Amino acid sequence: MPAVQPRARHAHPAVVLKPGREKSLLRRHPWIFSGAIGAVADDLQSGDSVEVRSSQGQFLAWAAYSPTSQIRCRVWSFEKAEVPGPELFRRRLQTAFSLRRALLPAAAVDALRLVHGESDGLPGLVVDRYADTLVVQILAAGCERWRAALVELLGELSGCAQIYERSDTETRELEGLPRRAGPLSGAAPSGPVEITEYGLHFLIDPASGQKTGFFLDQRANRQRIRALFAEREVLDCFCYSGGFSLAALAGGARSVVSVDSSASALALAQRNLLASGLEAARVSWIEADVFRFLREMHAKGRNFDAIVLDPPKFAPTQRHAQAASRAYKDINLFAFKLLRPGGLLATFSCSGGVSADLFQKIVAGAAADAAVSASILERFQAASDHPLLLEFPEGEYLKGLLLRRN
Repeated sequence: MPAVQPRARHAHPAVVLKPGREKSLLRRHPWIFSGAIGAVADDLQSGDSVEVRSSQGQFLAWAAYSPTSQIRCRVWSFEKAEVPGPELFRRRLQTAFSLRRALLPAAAVDALRLVHGESDGLPGLVVDRYADTLVVQILAAGCERWRAALVELLGELSGCAQIYERSDTETRELEGLPRRAGPLSGAAPSGPVEITEYGLHFLIDPASGQKTGFFLDQRANRQRIRALFAEREVLDCFCYSGGFSLAALAGGARSVVSVDSSASALALAQRNLLASGLEAARVSWIEADVFRFLREMHAKGRNFDAIVLDPPKFAPTQRHAQAASRAYKDINLFAFKLLRPGGLLATFSCSGGVSADLFQKIVAGAAADAAVSASILERFQAASDHPLLLEFPEGEYLKGLLLRRN
């Protein structure tokens, strides 16, 4: 299927900003909100490539237009000569792939994020590699317009014949696009894909796993847990397919209690344990609601030397922040109560609507309500194959704290 080309009538249609609204673009921020736009060319369609101009007619950027999203334009390039299209996308993909090759040893890790949206100059495109399979999310109107060209380039540059789409998120609906999932190139995966991460083996389900199948952004944090949790009794909450649990066991944890509400996730975690050759007797897999489980453990007087809290996204946007804050405080409050003096708490938020500052305040409030003192030893963030643009702080979604109960 050939790539859809911009319409001939408006080869380079324009979006003109209101007076004074160009400041963020001059600082190279890649989003333009609907309220900043003063005028648009006639007959613009979803995904059209547009020139963004100031109210004085100054060229500011090339962007993809999305008529239904509050993020009305997403910037492809701030350079006039970089017209959006396959040549630009090829360069961006080659740069992104080269960065990852330099960051991660191929012999130790065969699952990584190859493209991270705005941070790689490809807004709305996420590409994760699991061994020889690519899992792609096309989340914005601009990438949707160029999907055929992008998929062709991904296959050519990665060498992966199997490319699977997981564009089944709410973000697509905000862009006025239907959710999509299924094979883009090659056959659909016939079963789980096995990956290797520093000697541990994980089975990934590209078709139905969370996100694109695995939490690649926690790779470096799993390694840190592996180094810190030796000889400790560990509680891993929201364990999903066992990433932190296996890391703790591989690092020499005395025992691990792993809790998740999904029976299928726990079954996959047990398969991962077996594939990694770890001792099954040291881990207990418990299907339960984590909020209720934490209360029950406190009522029974249970304690742990180390706890991991890695919950799902409680606040996708800032309007969810208040409800999310209550949920984060609840689980951290009981984690502090269950933690022995000198114990370690690794607590995370992947909610874009909760800033790092707010998250720290929530955790501090939880410690105060639990009547314990705690110290921040380290801060966690997404792994290096999830780079963050300095000029785009909204791209920082994963944040975490390593705390010691004093």
